[in-house]
Amino acid sequence: MGLAKRQKASGYGHWFAAGVLALLSTALEFGGDDVRNLLAWDRKLLAAGEAWRLATAHFVHLGWSHLGLNVAGLALTAWLVGAAYDTGRWLVIALCSMVAIDAGFWFVDTQLDWYVGLSGLLHGLLVAGLFAGIVRRDREAIVLFTLVVAKLAWEQWAGPLPGSAASAGGNVIVDAHLYGAAGGLLAAALLRHRVRPAAPL
Repeated sequence: MGLAKRQKASGYGHWFAAGVLALLSTALEFGGDDVRNLLAWDRKLLAAGEAWRLATAHFVHLGWSHLGLNVAGLALTAWLVGAAYDTGRWLVIALCSMVAIDAGFWFVDTQLDWYVGLSGLLHGLLVAGLFAGIVRRDREAIVLFTLVVAKLAWEQWAGPLPGSAASAGGNVIVDAHLYGAAGGLLAAALLRHRVRPAAPL
């Protein structure tokens, strides 16, 4: 069954979750710079003990244009792969993606001091959903996964896609996309190959 057909059969739970996430990010944007600076990924303040920023940074944005791009990406992700998992598994995937982004920033991108945005997490969700399609040998998922990998490779080689920084209203941290995708893929693989209970004796 193709991606679009599965969406029709899956109900609306993933749309509800996407809507909640979009509303949360929108509500935070109304807080302006004060909320953004309170919740952003900030290396110095994280080192000082403000650990909540590891989670909250993914839900605040550079401005309304940045938010709009990410909400559109969230809607597209929900439409393409929202039916791939139940809510509990999506939460695990989201958590793994955020942990991968935060760890990558802290241990690898040691020059990075500040970050906000949902796009890294979106890459993790999308890759995890497409992985589920690949496991089912869904041709659409294979093609889309290949395109996402090509996009990530381009970003690592040449930097952000043309026009993306202007649209977002600031620098695009492409490593967030790579780390988020890696975390989402790892979570999807673990969920696929989770330990099964032993057979009764």
